[in-house]
Amino acid sequence: MQIREATPEDWPAIWPFFHAIVAAGETFPYPLDMSPELGREWWLLSAPNRTVVAVDDAGTVVGTANMCRNRPGNGSHVASASYMVDPAHHGRGIGRALVEYTLDWARQQGYRAMQFNAVVANNHHAVKLYESLGFTVIGTVPEAFRHPTEGYVGLHVMHRPL
Repeated sequence: MQIREATPEDWPAIWPFFHAIVAAGETFPYPLDMSPELGREWWLLSAPNRTVVAVDDAGTVVGTANMCRNRPGNGSHVASASYMVDPAHHGRGIGRALVEYTLDWARQQGYRAMQFNAVVANNHHAVKLYESLGFTVIGTVPEAFRHPTEGYVGLHVMHRPL
C-alpha cells in the first residue's frame, strides 16, 4: 500500500465510500445528504493543510485522510485529522497506516500535539485504534451525536502529544 497526496482526479474514487460512510450517519457529523461538490470542498483541503489517499498495489484508492491545524492563532500548534477507509477494505491496517502517516506529518510540520474534536463514542474500532497509537480521551460531550440506531451518544475529544 502507498499513501500519497490526493489530487482532484482522486475524488471520483473517494466519493463512493465517502458518500456511503457519511450517508450511514454513524461516524461523521456531516449532512447525510451531502452533495459530491460539498464533500469535495470539505474533504480535499488546500495547503498548508493536506489530504492523502491510501492506494493498494492495483492502484485502487482504499482510504483517505485529511490533516490540518486544529485551530488558528494561539491554537495553531495543535494538529487535527480525519480518516475514511473504504468499508470493502476494512481490517487490512489501512486506518492504522493513515493515522501513523498523519502523526508523522504533524511532527514534521512542527505541531506539538494532535487532537480529534469529535470521535463518536460508540465508534469502538476507531477509539481502540487511536488509543493504541497513544491518544487519550480527555473529555466526552454527552449526547452530542445523533446516531441512527443508538440515539444520542457522546462525542469524545481525543488528544496525543507529539
